[in-house]
Formats: sequence, C-alpha cells, structure tokens
Amino acid sequence: MSPLRAYVKHRTNSGWCNVSFFLKSVGKQSFCSFSVRFGGHPALAISTGDTAVASRYALALFELADERKMLDAVADDLRNIDAAIALSDDLRRLVRSPVVSRGDAGAAMAGILDRTKACDLTRNCIGLVTANRRLFALRSIVTGYLEELAKRRGEVTAEVSSAIKLTKKQTDEIASGLKKAVGAKVTVNVNVDPSLIGGLVVKVGSTMVDFSLRTKLEKMKLAMKGAA
Repeated sequence: MSPLRAYVKHRTNSGWCNVSFFLKSVGKQSFCSFSVRFGGHPALAISTGDTAVASRYALALFELADERKMLDAVADDLRNIDAAIALSDDLRRLVRSPVVSRGDAGAAMAGILDRTKACDLTRNCIGLVTANRRLFALRSIVTGYLEELAKRRGEVTAEVSSAIKLTKKQTDEIASGLKKAVGAKVTVNVNVDPSLIGGLVVKVGSTMVDFSLRTKLEKMKLAMKGAA
C-alpha cells in the first residue's frame, strides 16, 4: 500500500475502505519527490502560514513538472480542477471546511481527478494536499503554479472573474485585448463567481478593473440614496 493510500479512507455502509484516489501504484520515490521539497517531510509544510504553504506546494509541483517536461499537462489539469471547484458550491464548501474528513475530501477530489483525466503527477500533488488537510489552499496552489509558469515564459498573468463560465473564444479575445493594453503576452486565468451577476472583473498585477453588474448596481443604489 502506498503511503498516500494509508491516509485516505472512505466510509461506506459496510464500513471503512480505501479510496481509489491517488496513483494506482504510488511508489515511495514518487511520494518522496514532494516531501524532499518540503524539507524532508510533507508534514513540515503545514506549520507555515497559509500563503507560504500554497507557495511551497506550487513551487514543488512546478519543479517536478519541469523535470518531467509536463508543465503544460499539469497546467491544464490544474485549470480544469479549479474550474470544477469554481462551478460547484458544494466543492467550494468542501475545500474550505476544516471539519470534512480525509475520506470525504478524498472521494470528492477523486471524482474531479477522474472526470478531468488528470495525469499521475497532478494526482500525486492533490493527494498530498488532501492527506495533509490543506485543500483550503488548493486554489492558491493553482494560481501560484500558473503564475510561475507565466513568469518562466515571460508572460503577464491576468486574473479574470466572470459570472458565468467563458468559452475558449471569449477567453482568447480577452487575452488578445489585454495583450494590446499591456504590451506583452497575457495568460488569462478565469474564475467563475456567480455573485457578480454579470460582466467581468479583470486584475493584472496591482491594477483591477471592475465591469461587473453587481458593482454597477451597487453604484446605482448609492446614487439613488444620495438623490433621495
């Protein structure tokens, strides 16, 4: 049994069972590839601040993906996983909750990984994050990895929040427009936020432009109060 499988179990009507979550055959070497980058043991990562934890996981994953020439494959996996979480209220609550068991968290993440057909390297990383109960940092890990990839390629990263899921054509059009505005190739990371009601919020570096319907309605409400 791999060290990761020993951590994650799932309760069924007939009792507890191992969740088929991580690699079908996770060897000690694969597990240690991550732990070495956390100072010799993955548990050390949980003693630091939340931001530091996300940063270290993201960098460890990036280094391994780079070594194995899988930067784009892992990036695609992470985008798909992040999109799945963004579109599901239940998943967002699950990754943020400190009381969800490893088994329940593992079963939920296993479903996402199977559905998105994530590669083994991504499965190992998500497995370690789940085993260490750090799923609350998962979306920050995704952001950190994609930012590191963009930096490596001399690109600018734009965080775009939309009320609905954008098509590839829409995302490409946004990237093209931002490229003209900032004078460099732009990698667009899209987050779905239904609370925006409509429109977009675009953030590039320290600059944020809010085109959301929510903000427009709030401004209209304030204007109406001032005129009353």
